[in-house]
Amino acid sequence: MHYSRYIKPQLEEALQDTPVVLIHGPRQAGKTTLAQELASDRYHYITFDDDTELAAAKNDPRGYIDDLPGFCILDEIQRVPELFPSIKRAVDQRRTPGRFLLTGSANILAMPRLAESLAGRMEVVNLRPLSRCEIEGSSAGFLADAFAGKINPTFNTRLGETLFDYVIAGGFPEPLQRSSSKRQRAWYSNYLHVMVQKDITEFAKIHHAEDIPALLQKAANHTASLFNVAEINRGLGLDAKTTRRYLGLLKQLFLIETLEPWFNNRNKRLIKTPKMHITDTGLLCSLLKVNKAQLMKNRTLMGPILETFVYAELRKQADWFDEDLQFFHYRDKDQYEVDVVIQDEADNLIGIEVKLAASVKESDFKGLKRFQSQHLDKVVGGYLLYDGERTLSFGDGLKAVPIQALW
Repeated sequence: MHYSRYIKPQLEEALQDTPVVLIHGPRQAGKTTLAQELASDRYHYITFDDDTELAAAKNDPRGYIDDLPGFCILDEIQRVPELFPSIKRAVDQRRTPGRFLLTGSANILAMPRLAESLAGRMEVVNLRPLSRCEIEGSSAGFLADAFAGKINPTFNTRLGETLFDYVIAGGFPEPLQRSSSKRQRAWYSNYLHVMVQKDITEFAKIHHAEDIPALLQKAANHTASLFNVAEINRGLGLDAKTTRRYLGLLKQLFLIETLEPWFNNRNKRLIKTPKMHITDTGLLCSLLKVNKAQLMKNRTLMGPILETFVYAELRKQADWFDEDLQFFHYRDKDQYEVDVVIQDEADNLIGIEVKLAASVKESDFKGLKRFQSQHLDKVVGGYLLYDGERTLSFGDGLKAVPIQALW
């Protein structure tokens, strides 16, 4: 099945005025498919998953770039960091818009020397796994409506079991095509194996790749929790420094994300620790070895997984939003918290809380109320996403909103 990617118009614009455009994101998120859709017949396609191309590029980077046709897609560019100085040189000699369309399954911007070499010459676009909007082909207006205070959807039924289906499925295109959850689990198992055997060992040249699956599994158990290296490390047999380095590597390969804490100098009681999320809930459920029946029985386990699901949906929509949005979480020492805080370019703020239940009570808004009281002039909405049918007002811009309003 073909999915329309909502980031595509942004990429098309970038190719019109920028010499180098990089699409980066996790392996198998759809980068190659999108790059080939964007590129007309004038683009020559090369993948560095081809060992012959890889060896040639590494052996003579300058000659390799000089010999390329006018317009190229260079797929899995993170495998040949040696090419970046030669790409810079080629662009400086002939600054043609859209000349190089790159894809990468690792965040090369985390390598300062590489990021600097193409500063001012390259636009970077993040491609995450599919959002529910893209899967269903629906419009993606949630963030615009949330900042405008115009959220008021009503639905015929609540999601119920379907919500568990969506969470288990995740957003990677390939497993969505598979007919059974067993076949989907097989895909994720193979995906993790390839990531460890190929990408992680090659990209970081680490010596103990066998420790990575256990570390990733421990990280999965801490999704939507404060980023605590000591807690994740417990029982792994790694020293804290190694664990921190490996977690940084998993972040660089788009397998985990950290959500920065909201804090300002006026409030000394704020927690200044980031939160951690696994990138995709299909991957997360595979790591936790849980299926739909287990999640429906253990709703306590489903809570943080659902928070990760909502966070991922919001981040995906922010990628194609008209403005740059910043994401935070809020927690203070009195245990008041807001799962996601989003700030727009005008410093307007919205708070998002996530609840699995089909009913909401006033006390569920205590974190949003505390946050709102500290930023009365900036908070334009506080939304508690729940598995209900109707949007309900709780006064002062606070609303309970059905989760399905996200798509």
